[in-house]
Amino acid sequence: MRMLINVPETVVADALRGLAAAHPELNVDVEKRVIVRRDAPVPGQVALVSGGGSGHEPLHGGFVGPGMLTAACPGEVFTSPVPDQMARAAAAVDSGAGVLFVVKNYTGDVLNFDMAAELAEDEGIQVAKVLVNDDVAVTDSLYTAGRRGTGATLFVEKIAGAAAAEGQPLERVESIGRRVNDNSRSFGVALSACTTPAKGSPTFDLPDGELELGIGIHGEPGRERRPMMTSGEIADFAVDVILEDMPPRAPVLVLVNGMGATPLLELYGFNAEVQRVLRERGVAVARTLVGNYVTSLDMAGASVTLCQVDEELLRLWDAPVKTPALRWGM
Repeated sequence: MRMLINVPETVVADALRGLAAAHPELNVDVEKRVIVRRDAPVPGQVALVSGGGSGHEPLHGGFVGPGMLTAACPGEVFTSPVPDQMARAAAAVDSGAGVLFVVKNYTGDVLNFDMAAELAEDEGIQVAKVLVNDDVAVTDSLYTAGRRGTGATLFVEKIAGAAAAEGQPLERVESIGRRVNDNSRSFGVALSACTTPAKGSPTFDLPDGELELGIGIHGEPGRERRPMMTSGEIADFAVDVILEDMPPRAPVLVLVNGMGATPLLELYGFNAEVQRVLRERGVAVARTLVGNYVTSLDMAGASVTLCQVDEELLRLWDAPVKTPALRWGM
């Protein structure tokens, strides 16, 4: 096993200690597994709390900061955080304006966030929830019923976070988050399997010369396996699948996301192909983001996420943000 770790049992704790050392603007509780903005609670602002299994970095801890998340709860690798973590985070960040939970549609995350909402409400905290289910690859998978939550999580957290930073009320921030999710679709491709620290070997078998179309961020099976395709062929396939499910009605935000082991040289080349396909299909592009944002440990591959935006959503996307992994305008 070739990994830059000590032992598998301490991978998450070690990473949290490193995050704390690199980002003093965050309060990182390594033992209780909660990452919070140092200035939280922010008076008059709705707080955003998200989380999920570790291994998808920078999601979610890398998105904690002004203009985005107020707190994040990391679970063990590919394992949901527990309700106590989320309830503790909600209590730490609630200013009295309420808390919005941003939840990816995986069974463990959904159940645990629902229980956390009940715990928080018992303490007098008003809680709302946005469920992210943007993946068009498959309807049901190993980890969830319905569509999986993937790249659109970044769009929801950024745009809803900007609405919260403006002082908009909880019901409005929730409505904006839901609108972003409804307007978003994603499709991912794996060129190799990922390796979890505990297992020390690939999570699934992908023979040389083949790729998996429609992979999930935990290595869940996709819709089909094919011989290796060119970047342009993959872009044609991925974008067409998205547009079949969401016929274009407005300009789109584009996220070309690396799964963890694909270099930027390849991602920018893939983005050029994605942009080509969108031009050929008559889809206007409002903004583009390229990089590793919603990853799957050391998986090679990429995902494409499109989000249709109106003037309000685009304004909120462009609003200032300052987090470890995403920052502009500040």
